[in-house]
Amino acid sequence: MCCKLEDITPSPILNNYRNKNEFNVGISPEGKEKTIGFRLGRYRGGSCTVVNPYDCPNLPETAKDMVRIFQTYLEQSTRSGYDTEKHQGHWKQVTVRTTQGSEVMVMVQFNVQDLPEEEIDKEKQLLLDYFSTGPGRDCGITSLFFQAHKQRRPGDEEASYQLILGKEFIQEKLLGMTFRISPDAFFQVNTLAAEVLYCTVADWCDFTENSTVLDVCCGTGTIGLTLAKHVKKVIGVELCQQAVEDAKVNASVNGIQNAEFLCGKAEDILPDLVRRLHGTELVAVVDPPRAGLHTRVISVLRKCSNLTKLVYVSCNSQSAMPNFIDLCRPTSNKYKGAAFRPVRAVPVDLFPHTRHSELIIQFERTQAT
Repeated sequence: MCCKLEDITPSPILNNYRNKNEFNVGISPEGKEKTIGFRLGRYRGGSCTVVNPYDCPNLPETAKDMVRIFQTYLEQSTRSGYDTEKHQGHWKQVTVRTTQGSEVMVMVQFNVQDLPEEEIDKEKQLLLDYFSTGPGRDCGITSLFFQAHKQRRPGDEEASYQLILGKEFIQEKLLGMTFRISPDAFFQVNTLAAEVLYCTVADWCDFTENSTVLDVCCGTGTIGLTLAKHVKKVIGVELCQQAVEDAKVNASVNGIQNAEFLCGKAEDILPDLVRRLHGTELVAVVDPPRAGLHTRVISVLRKCSNLTKLVYVSCNSQSAMPNFIDLCRPTSNKYKGAAFRPVRAVPVDLFPHTRHSELIIQFERTQAT
């Protein structure tokens, strides 16, 4: 064992915890079309059938209620469900985001195929009518979005979300703070367990009131903003423009004035940023997507001599393993600066009823650089 591995930290909640759920539209094992739920198995394994989610213990009842409501809506719609094998049909996915309060965001993905714009507008109007004055008016939706999806080629951007009804965002409470969540912004799916995760990150950062926290892949700013009151400054870096806008709003809503958020690829922003931060007492927190950090990001972090502590939050330790190795490699032309070493690690159970967990690893420099 390269470092101490602590016992799994349990989630404070085991059931009904998932605040974001993506439901496919497809054919049930019994042959029922336009069934909303989860796909059985993987598409590449030959499985395209969809079953309803009502028996899943990790889903909140509000999300299941939304599935029932939209199931009724799709059954009366004249448009067909999307066929993943033939790439035909229209209704493709329903995503439901919920909060610990009563707010609910629903994003409906509609494959437009070759429909003219007036027909697409008609579908949006039918949705609006159904959920504003029709049978779905009392279902409790806070925000309803429509996404006009098309078959994408490599390099194409995902279609934007169009607000049909309600607010442009929902709000969630976490560690006594309020966070704004937009349709495509990242937010941990288990809010109560995320509080445990972030408290552990704060403890392992070992910062002082003079520290500057570099929050890489910061999303809507949740980690950095929960640390801001304990440190001199927080600087977040995030690729998603909407998430950065949410982070800035979240800082303002919570009265935080020592946080700065930058939009762009971390590998493009960090080189100039760490030069600007030369001489500061720097601590890094990285919480990248499943694939991990770009090798250039690791190279910049290694080269930053005043960065002596780094806390890595990984949702897939196997995919992030190359990052861990590169942080700890001996000094070379590619990886200048002294290597880091793992000090301790702990899994946090953010996903009860599954085999997955988040892994936190604390790294420190092996020597002064």
